[in-house]
Parts: sequence; structure tokens; C-alpha cells
Amino acid sequence: MRDDRDPIREAHHQWVRHDWADAADGMAMVTSIARVQQLLMERIDAVLRPLDLTFARFEILRLLSFSRSGPMPMTRLGSLLQVHPTSVSSAVERLVRQGYVERLRRDDDRRVILASLTRNGHDVVEEATAGLNEQVFARPGLDSDDVVRLTELLGHLRAASGDHVDYLARD
Repeated sequence: MRDDRDPIREAHHQWVRHDWADAADGMAMVTSIARVQQLLMERIDAVLRPLDLTFARFEILRLLSFSRSGPMPMTRLGSLLQVHPTSVSSAVERLVRQGYVERLRRDDDRRVILASLTRNGHDVVEEATAGLNEQVFARPGLDSDDVVRLTELLGHLRAASGDHVDYLARD
């Protein structure tokens, strides 16, 4: 038997009932964001799984493909992706095994490890991007004005947590 009640609304009700009304709206917001993240990741995974990619590895490939100077230091990748260096190293290692990235050393400083996109990496990131654009990003589930408004609101949350946030400008 399917339960048609909204579990987040039910949790909100329980928060209020247990005298946590001052936190109930925030709990519902945080829980809603977490659920939406799950739903979006399901859609993203449906596109990337056939290409044997995760979203983290896709982001690395896409970032490397945007680099005008070619190979990028691993530390820069981590900084731009806002992830721990260990996570970047692990993801890049997987991409190396897949033949999508190669590790290089800078000629002027052999201590610096660079990640460089291979031709196969370029091809797979273009295919992945086309699929994500078509199946997820172009139709995320809200109209375009709401997408911009939500992104701005989420930017406020990010900024409150210390992220540097530049708000979207419509071109």
C-alpha cells in the first residue's frame, strides 16, 4: 500500500508537535534540499552510468576541457571543485585507468603533478555533457525564472557558510 503523505510535511508536523516549532521550517528546508539532491543525482547517474562516469569524475573532465592552458595542477582542480585533495587524487587515478586523463609533471617544477585530458577523455566528456544538458540541465524541473531565483537563494546559503558566491547574471 502506497502512502501518499509528504514525509517532509509529516516530519514538520512532528517537529511542531514536539515543541521544536522554531526549527521546523529549517528542518523541512534542509530535508527538502537533501531529497532534491538525491532526485537530481538519480537523473545525473542515469546519464553518466552508461559512460562509466560519476558526477565527480565528469566535473574533473569538464573542468580540464575548459582549461585554456591545457594540463592543470591537481591542487588547482581541488580548489576549483571545492573538494579535498585526496578526493581529487582518487578520481583522477580512476580517470587515468579509464584512459581519459594522464598525469604529467611540470618541467620547471617536477613536484607539481598535472592532470591532462586525453583524446578519449575529450570525447567522453562531450558525450556526457550533451546527455546531461539534454536530460537534466535544460529541464531541471522548474521554469527558468524559478531556476535563477532558487540558484540565488542557494547562493545565499552558500555565502552564509563561507563560500565566495557570484550571483548569476542573465546574458
